[in-house]
Amino acid sequence: MSLHVAPNDNALMQTVANWMVELMANTLQKQSRFTIALSGGNTPKSLHQLLASPTYRNKIEWDKLHIFWGDERFVPFNDERNNAKMAFDTLLNSVPVKKEHIHIMQTENITPEASAQAYESILHTYFNNQPFSFDLVLLGMGDDGHTLSLFPGTPVIHETQKWVTSLWLAAQNMYRITLTAPIVNQSAHVAFITTGSNKAHALKEVLEGPSNVDLYPSQIIQPKGNLHWFADAAAAALLTPDI
Repeated sequence: MSLHVAPNDNALMQTVANWMVELMANTLQKQSRFTIALSGGNTPKSLHQLLASPTYRNKIEWDKLHIFWGDERFVPFNDERNNAKMAFDTLLNSVPVKKEHIHIMQTENITPEASAQAYESILHTYFNNQPFSFDLVLLGMGDDGHTLSLFPGTPVIHETQKWVTSLWLAAQNMYRITLTAPIVNQSAHVAFITTGSNKAHALKEVLEGPSNVDLYPSQIIQPKGNLHWFADAAAAALLTPDI
């Protein structure tokens, strides 16, 4: 595990963007495509805007990127809570990604279970019999230690067969669609991006505390490839200096 700490949110996003540009370039020297699963929530918005800015936009071979999502709230695409809508608004509408390379999780005119099954079928066409699944999965972490839609105390944390599943989250009164640990842990690179003092306790427990995936589901993400944690100083404030 590699830990990267930046003094503030702006510096952190620049660190992540620079790292992503280098990773994409190096990977595309060896293969013809780069598969990435985007994160939802508020944290990635400034990263998306940075990647779409003139400073970074022309450093990425967008036509070779294949875009996926780590999880989705089961609300219509035009709902402000929809993760795919956020990504289009902050990034994808501003860069030349091929439409056929963008794979959103369907949330309209379909049941949550069918949506999950359809998304898993897409992933199988990409990743069956491959040494890794995604080239990069971007993840956030909630102040309760959850990631993706793997919330504390939920059975989906321990899913071992399905790559994608649906679940009812009573606390939010909605269904969610999520990738599961088995497919994410086959990735070549996983990067958590964590900001803010409200994440400090959970970050310390996830990285330094005893293993307790039911309480801190982010701990179950242990990829076959490389694991990176990117945190600003506020989120990393409780970590011991030598971690």
